[in-house]
Amino acid sequence: MFDTMTMTKIVGGVCGTLLFFLFGAWAADAIYGLGEEPKAEDRTFAYSIAVEGGGEQSAEATEAAAEPTYTEVAATSDAAAGEKTFGKCKSCHSIEGKDMTGPHMNGVVGRARASVAGYTYSAGMASVQAPWTGEELYAFLKAPKQYVPGTKMGFAGLADPQDRANLIAYLATTK
Repeated sequence: MFDTMTMTKIVGGVCGTLLFFLFGAWAADAIYGLGEEPKAEDRTFAYSIAVEGGGEQSAEATEAAAEPTYTEVAATSDAAAGEKTFGKCKSCHSIEGKDMTGPHMNGVVGRARASVAGYTYSAGMASVQAPWTGEELYAFLKAPKQYVPGTKMGFAGLADPQDRANLIAYLATTK
């Protein structure tokens, strides 16, 4: 039938193949893995269906209700923590008065939108007339592309309300 050397080669080949697939699965899990299965209350759904008398709120309504207002969060804001948060912005924005990929941010709180001379704003940003108040920045920094459709700003946003309030407190100190 088979001699010992042939059987060793066959078993080694099968084990090597299984080991190859095992390492491939580990690599895929490390790159694309979700880690722990999220709890039911932490899951988000692509859409929700409203049902009469269902009594449950959609994920968006629950999130909006749980989100504190800027005034509530600004009361505990920390400009020093906001300076650290500004590190996420430094690749595109400066506070030294020079424009980079984005306009400079010194003096942005209270400044009219799209008002930095020499910087070319997107049509979406130029169409908004309201000045950059704390409330406006708070809403914009949560999800820039949703708040001002057509903006060139590619940043996804800051989900944490305290991070946004801290950043605004820091930007208010830059003149």
